[in-house]
Amino acid sequence: MKKKILIFFLIFFFIFIYIFFFDKPSTIKESEVLENNKPDKSLNNSNIIENVKYFSKDAKGNEYIIEAHIGEIDQSNTNIIYLTKVTAIIKVQNSDNIIVLSDYGKYNTKNFDTIFSKNVIITYTDNKIMSDYLDFSLKRNSMIISKNVSYSNLKNVLKADNIEIDLKTKDTKIFMYEKNKKVNIKSIN
Repeated sequence: MKKKILIFFLIFFFIFIYIFFFDKPSTIKESEVLENNKPDKSLNNSNIIENVKYFSKDAKGNEYIIEAHIGEIDQSNTNIIYLTKVTAIIKVQNSDNIIVLSDYGKYNTKNFDTIFSKNVIITYTDNKIMSDYLDFSLKRNSMIISKNVSYSNLKNVLKADNIEIDLKTKDTKIFMYEKNKKVNIKSIN
């Protein structure tokens, strides 16, 4: 029995010596790890999604499809997704499709409301609206377009501060914020 205890302590002693003196962990500087293994956002952050696509359809048959190259889920409100390089198609019953392009977007997955920003381009039939901001709401059935608004069709070019479009009735309000400024309309011959 004493031999077994002695052998056990000798083995333990040699393992201890080996680990303590010979098996030193390699020291790697944190900067080397960061430089050689730059983190991939889509893999390390679960709130980043590539090639995002959402589809919604209401009871009336209207459809809303929104796509983006990158989506980032807001960690404080998971119903909000921030989008980059956005394309949206709005299919309203008994109407032509509306296509929206923008650099950025803020999409609410719960109510489908979307804020489009920077280089916003809206096209439908022969109409094209360019701006820096679009507030789109299926619930309100409206589009509020503002900031550097330029509207053009085959006959006119228009510059204004704001355009509001009711998607259901197609009623459109075009106006300037300051009363002393006028909407600028130029006819194309």
